Amino acid sequence: MAYSATHRHARISATKVRPIADLIRGEKVDDALAILRYQPQRGARMLEKVLKSALGNAEDQRAPNLAGLRVVDARVDGGPMFKRVRPRARGMAHIIKKRFSHIIVSIE
Repeated sequence: MAYSATHRHARISATKVRPIADLIRGEKVDDALAILRYQPQRGARMLEKVLKSALGNAEDQRAPNLAGLRVVDARVDGGPMFKRVRPRARGMAHIIKKRFSHIIVSIE
C-alpha cells in the first residue's frame, strides 16, 4: 500500500525542486532523509517536510514495516502563478511570473 503526502501551492518554482526530487526517487526513506538533510537548497527543506509527512501518514495508518519503506514517487508539478507587471522602456510593460508548485511524495 502506498502512503503519500502533498504540499500544494509551495512558494517555489517546480524547476528548482525537480532535480532534488530526482535524487530521492527510488531510495529508502532513511537514505532519502539523509540525502535531503545535506542539500543546501531551500527546495530540499520543503521536500524533506513532505517526506516526513508521508512517513507520518504511514505510521498513522499502521504500516507493517516502517524501516523498509521506499520512495516510489517524488513528483513536482507546476502550480498557479502570481502575475506582476514591471514597467519597461518606452512605456511598455513586462510580465513577471511568480511561480508556485505542487510537491507530491509517495512511499511504499
